[in-house]
Amino acid sequence: MKSSPSLADYLQLHFIVLIWGFTAILGKLLEPLDSSAVVLFRTVLAVLGMGAVLMARKQTIRVPSADRWRLLATGGIIALHWVTFFLAARVANVSVCLAGMATSSLWASFLEPILLRRRVRPIEVVMGAVVMAGLYLIFRFEFDKVVGLAIAVFSAMLSSLFTIINSRFTQRLDALVISFYEMMGASVGAFGMWLVVKAADPLEANRVIQFVPNTFLQWLWLLVLSLVCTVYAYSAAIRLLRKFSPYLAILTVNLEPVYGILLAVLFFGTAERMTLGFYLGTLVILATVLVYPFLNSRLTKAEARLPTST
Repeated sequence: MKSSPSLADYLQLHFIVLIWGFTAILGKLLEPLDSSAVVLFRTVLAVLGMGAVLMARKQTIRVPSADRWRLLATGGIIALHWVTFFLAARVANVSVCLAGMATSSLWASFLEPILLRRRVRPIEVVMGAVVMAGLYLIFRFEFDKVVGLAIAVFSAMLSSLFTIINSRFTQRLDALVISFYEMMGASVGAFGMWLVVKAADPLEANRVIQFVPNTFLQWLWLLVLSLVCTVYAYSAAIRLLRKFSPYLAILTVNLEPVYGILLAVLFFGTAERMTLGFYLGTLVILATVLVYPFLNSRLTKAEARLPTST
C-alpha cells in the first residue's frame, strides 16, 4: 500500500526532474566523447559511489537470486535508454531530445496496465494523447530533426519500461540497493555497447570522436553526471516510487523538456532557440502535467461513489 505523497515529496520529485533536464546538457558538454563512453563511465563511477555509501552505512546488499538477475537485466535497459538519450541530443539538439522524452507518459499508459496487470484508465490514454498533440505542435516545422526525435521517442519507451519495473522492486527492496545492482547491470550493458561502437568506428573515419575522457573538464562533468544525476537523483527517484504511481512519476518527468530547454538556452544560447510551435507544444505538455493530478483525484472520488455490483 503506497503512502500519500507530501508537498516535500512533490518538490523533491520536481527537483530530480530538473537535475535530469540538466543531463542532456552534460551530454553535449562531454562531446566529442561517444554516447556509449559517457554512459559507461557514468555507470562505473555511480557503482563506486553507491558502493561507498552502502559501505559507510554498513548496509547489506543481499537480495534473492532471482531479484538480483532481474535488477541486472533492468540495468541493461537503463544503459540502452541513456545511450539513446545522449545520442538523440547530439543527432538533433538538447531541446528536441528532451521534448521527445515527453512521450514517456503515452508509453506508460499502454505499458503499465500490461506489466502491472491493471485495467487501462481512459484518462491516462487521453493525457498521453494530449502530450502527443504537444509534440505535433513542437515538430510541425522541425522535420530536419526527425531522426533525433525518433531516437528520443524510443528512449522514452525504455524509460517508461524500467520505471514501471522499478515500481515493483521498490515495494520490497531498498532504493539504494536497487540502484546499486541496476548500475552494475548498466555498466555491463554500456561496456558491451562501447565495444561495439569502438569496433565499428573505423567505418566512420571522418568522425571526431573519443572513447575515453582525456581532459579535466570531461572528468568533472562525468563526476557531476554520476554522483549528482545518478547516485542522488536516481536513488531518490526510486525511493519516491513508494509514494507515487509509475504513471504519475512518468507524467511529472514530462516537465524535463521544460526545465531542460530553459537550461539549454541559458548554456547554448541561439543554438537551442526553436520555433514558436516548439514553445507552444511545451506549454501543452506542462498544462497536462499540472492538470492530471487534479483530474485523477476527481475521477477517483467519483468512481468510489459509484455503487458496486453484487
